[in-house]
Amino acid sequence: MANIEPHRAPSPAASLASPLLAQAPEGWDPGAAYERWMGRWSRKVAFEFLRWLGVPAGATWADIGCGTGALTEGILRWVAPRAVIAIDRSEAYVAEARARIRDPRAQLDVGDGGDTGLREGTFDATVSGLVLNFLPDAEVLLEEMKRITMPSGVVAAYVWDYAGGMEMVRHFWDVATELNPRDARLDQAERFPLCRPEPLRDLFWRTGLADVSVRAIEVPTVFISFDDYWTPFLGGQGSAPAYLASLPADARTRIRELLRARLEAYGCPIAMRARAWAVRGTNPLPEIP
Repeated sequence: MANIEPHRAPSPAASLASPLLAQAPEGWDPGAAYERWMGRWSRKVAFEFLRWLGVPAGATWADIGCGTGALTEGILRWVAPRAVIAIDRSEAYVAEARARIRDPRAQLDVGDGGDTGLREGTFDATVSGLVLNFLPDAEVLLEEMKRITMPSGVVAAYVWDYAGGMEMVRHFWDVATELNPRDARLDQAERFPLCRPEPLRDLFWRTGLADVSVRAIEVPTVFISFDDYWTPFLGGQGSAPAYLASLPADARTRIRELLRARLEAYGCPIAMRARAWAVRGTNPLPEIP
């Protein structure tokens, strides 16, 4: 296992129940269900994201909010790191990641992304995939990512474009809010204004990162049938599935059947696109007095 010594233990206030990564009303627990819901698509984004970052081989990495390990796996497979520390507050997700990742360069821990306990200035690159938009204060997480990154190191993240670029989710909310207009405030496009290039760029600038840039990453999301598309919505993982689970059976049926009718236009298989926004910055060198 990688052995990057912590600088300090997390404070008692930074328990695993910390509100920093509390993602209500989403449900985030069974790792296998998350893999079916979003992990398989995140892996596709991870490849393009890491290629864009261009961090050289032999670097030390931190993956904050690692989930079931999609981005960590990509780091190990594609960029030849010296070591990777991956942290998530969900014990179930970390267990799923450990089952998938047996590489001795990786260390996967349950912990608080806003107070990692890792030594300041340890990592060449600190990254986070599909996490920032779920936080009540994304700046807290980003400050911690910056703190543990070496001067001139890379701090970077990516999030789905829920306003329109994440087609599989966009179709769901278009139908759900058409049938239940009072629930429009729960639409991820409304709840997550951070998932756009300008707010992401502003967040990184406010945190004091330099050389900030943003780019779109698009990947195919292909479903072999309507059931392949629909079944992950039944797993309770994430905003749309959690919302669906909260509805009575007849309301869930109406959403399913209207979605089925609309997606017939795609034919079979159902080929969609998913767009993520990726953002990166450089940890500036300390000022010389």
